[in-house]
Amino acid sequence: MRDLLLFILIAGGVLYGLRAPWVAIIGWTWISMMNPHGLSYRLNDAPVAQAFAISALLGMLFSREPKPFPLTREIVLLIVFMIWMTITTLTAIHFDPSFEMWKRVMKIDVMVLATLLVIYTRQHLMAFVWIVAASLAFYGVKGGLFTIATGGAYRVWGPGGGYIQGNNEVGLALVMTIPLMYFLRDTLTHRWARFAMLLAMLLCAAAVLGTHSRGALLAVAAMAVVMWWRSGKRLVGLAFLPLVGVALLTFMPEHWWDRMGTIKTYDEDDSALGRLNAWIMAYNLAKDYFMGGGYAIITPELFLRYAPEPDRIHAAHSIYFMVLGEHGFVGLTLFLAIFTLAFLSAGRLRKQALKHPETKWLSPLGAMCQVSLVGYAVGGAFLSLSYWDMPYNIVLMIVIGNQWIAKKRWLVEGPVSPNPLEPLMFWRKKPAKAATPKHA
Repeated sequence: MRDLLLFILIAGGVLYGLRAPWVAIIGWTWISMMNPHGLSYRLNDAPVAQAFAISALLGMLFSREPKPFPLTREIVLLIVFMIWMTITTLTAIHFDPSFEMWKRVMKIDVMVLATLLVIYTRQHLMAFVWIVAASLAFYGVKGGLFTIATGGAYRVWGPGGGYIQGNNEVGLALVMTIPLMYFLRDTLTHRWARFAMLLAMLLCAAAVLGTHSRGALLAVAAMAVVMWWRSGKRLVGLAFLPLVGVALLTFMPEHWWDRMGTIKTYDEDDSALGRLNAWIMAYNLAKDYFMGGGYAIITPELFLRYAPEPDRIHAAHSIYFMVLGEHGFVGLTLFLAIFTLAFLSAGRLRKQALKHPETKWLSPLGAMCQVSLVGYAVGGAFLSLSYWDMPYNIVLMIVIGNQWIAKKRWLVEGPVSPNPLEPLMFWRKKPAKAATPKHA
């Protein structure tokens, strides 16, 4: 029954995406972020993401809808970064495995750019935020219930077959999702829906602790501080957040506290020492290779040549040193510039949106995108998630939000329903647009 329902949803989305390509983009984002077909028996190995991608591209080819493509500074840098990664792949030390990884990264980045062509109205943007948040919140709610039920004795893991299948990775994913859920909660009007979203946020926070990830713990702490500062309800948050933190921490067992305590004694932890060794190796490699070593640099021969401890072969587990070793200092500069400028643009969105009553809904989105990026910057320092979809989706939300204001979209869209499923209800008759008065 579950497989049949999933097949109907996927098939329906793919077919309707030919008519409305933004639906196919939403479907691709859902598959990419949540990996729902991995929960089925018969669709596990089906090329579902590819089907949505083809539907979106064909739909865009034949659709008569406008296809704006904002060449903002973040998007230009992303395109330059894609070109640079292509060059570093051609000059990679180990070309074959690097080329395989390049294809995976380019698929994500191309679909990120394609999203800009079809997601530009308020309803589409809201649906996009909903699908990103809900796709990850599913695992957060599930993991939070598991953590509470087991007293935190076991680790929470992510969905198999994707970027976030590890406990550390899914922990950071949930840290970045909670701010989006906070934004969505503010858009809800019914009391029960707001309460349900608050409960889901708390369960996601419990799941973050349940991952037993030290990097996720640091990220959630940084995220909580920035979210409190940006929430606009500082007095309430000052009383609420410590109580929630204490309540969640009381569930965690003694061995969880022992593991978190190793943050202070990193020089005695084998995993931490392995990461430091990999960081030094990546730095030394980047100094020797201007282009970087390509995607496949975790090899014995490179560690023998560049690492202080050649026998301690370990992935960098850092978005910064991962990009540095693979694409050199130029690649790292481009990578940092994309998210630094996106953070600044989110701040501009937060302020500019307050200037008009019709755009105020975007101000908390800008603030919460900043919170998500802070979580990524802190937690990503200890994880290999440089090419994962989520942070680039956050950049898209910021760019689309700023473009929505710049193009004064509210003047042509009119009143918008708070129902996030409204744009999917194609059977409803759309009201006729008012005629534009002609000037004499």
